[in-house]
Amino acid sequence: MKKRIIEFLGFFCLRVCVYLVLAVILFFLYDIGSKGGGAISWEFLSQAPRKGMTEGGIFPAIMGTFLVTVVTAIFAVPMGMFAAIYLNEYAKQTSLTRLIRLAIRNLSGVPSIVYGLFGVILFVNILKFGTSILSAGLTLGLLTLPWTITASEEALKTIPNSFREGALALGATKWQAIRTNVLPYALPGMLTGVVLGLARAAGETAPIMFTGAAFYLPMLPKSLGDQFMALPYHLYVMATQHHAISQVRPLAYGTALVLILLILLMNMAVFILRFRLRRVKKE
Repeated sequence: MKKRIIEFLGFFCLRVCVYLVLAVILFFLYDIGSKGGGAISWEFLSQAPRKGMTEGGIFPAIMGTFLVTVVTAIFAVPMGMFAAIYLNEYAKQTSLTRLIRLAIRNLSGVPSIVYGLFGVILFVNILKFGTSILSAGLTLGLLTLPWTITASEEALKTIPNSFREGALALGATKWQAIRTNVLPYALPGMLTGVVLGLARAAGETAPIMFTGAAFYLPMLPKSLGDQFMALPYHLYVMATQHHAISQVRPLAYGTALVLILLILLMNMAVFILRFRLRRVKKE
């Protein structure tokens, strides 16, 4: 009887915590949706800001965010996945590899502004990329890399060793065993970690503030060496630095709503891809 009471209280506390988290999330979504939904229009999504960002839209900020996220993905995703494969499948479990894993996990908790300052020193000053899409994307790639490596390695660890041993017993090389018997089953979990990292990068303000984001730039960037507008920095300016904050507040809420919807679209795309990959494996 005592065990049942303890079990009931434990599950009750878990349910309360879940409901509280959902309530907070729904409250914020309702607040942003109700205040920013009125600002969403075709003009808002397709035009550049005008008259000191008090009119017009956020199209340059949308495109800037998209371009930076693409650069981040190109840099961080392949490198992170291959690093995870090496650490889990090839590297010997020595003190050095344990130290490398510890460093990767510690880097996951470093504040984003530290990455921004590092990006200024490395990409803007030393490598002479200047304040640009490339510098900002590479900086966000460094920020995303620890998340990608950790999530990919954890996904690889969930695959039983029998999958590898069966392929090796049939004469396959180690890479063939990994490519055919491990990666197809680990890929859904790896993609989840990748998207979580990219979603975090897409919403960061501090790193891009130092490495390429512009306060007001209605023209679209013509190359990776140009400055750009981005939704997180645009939202920060509209909410805290604008000369007429009360006037542009609906536009700030609209920008926040668009940013949330873009991140949700990224997550939905990966969930659909995961579902299709799992269905292909079952067939």
